[in-house]
Amino acid sequence: MKVLLAATLAVASLSPMAVAQDTSKIDARIAAAHAVLHELMDTPDKGIPLDIAAKATCVLVVPSFKKGAFVFGAEYGQGVVTCRTPSGRWSAPAFVQLEGASFGFQAGGQSTDLVLIGMNHHAIDHLLKDKVKLGGDASVAAGPVGRDTQASTTELANAEFLTYSRNKGLFAGIDLNGDVVHQNTSDTQKVYGHDIPFARILGGGVPTPPAATHFVATVSELFRRGVAHKDAGK
Repeated sequence: MKVLLAATLAVASLSPMAVAQDTSKIDARIAAAHAVLHELMDTPDKGIPLDIAAKATCVLVVPSFKKGAFVFGAEYGQGVVTCRTPSGRWSAPAFVQLEGASFGFQAGGQSTDLVLIGMNHHAIDHLLKDKVKLGGDASVAAGPVGRDTQASTTELANAEFLTYSRNKGLFAGIDLNGDVVHQNTSDTQKVYGHDIPFARILGGGVPTPPAATHFVATVSELFRRGVAHKDAGK
């Protein structure tokens, strides 16, 4: 009885302060993802081409992706993703983890911001699952950079995801073949109150939390600029 009471008190002691601290970390991650997108939009000559943005079906941002290596490398990051819903709006964010490993003679480590652009509805279909392997389940390619770069090569044209990294303010394509994206159920529970499948969140089945409205609005603005640029070129 005493053990049960002690355990109950320990759980109670985690609320609401511990919950608030946990969600504050998630809010900070969303804000960081929002900042990455803003910098991307402010540097059109060195960012994601507008014709790529016009085709986007999903936008996934992983701020401060960690990559360390000593003989073999390990990669890990947490981020947020939103997808265009059938109504044309952008969904509430789903929370993701990106994990991978790279092998070779290397040493040191780095942290970079990652952006993944879903290019067609196959990308959405894969993200609606709980887990997707880039380059395996879903085709992926390092994205082109510049104000108006046509994705003309076969690899780029067929890619479900185009991938970008930002280091020292500059965006460049990056190879993420072999990395795995899966749902961060812990963050999902903290933000939405319970575990919700990817399909429901990215399909527009839940409202956007207040802390993520600026992130979703910025993705929508990036897409709008891309479409306007595409229409102006006709």
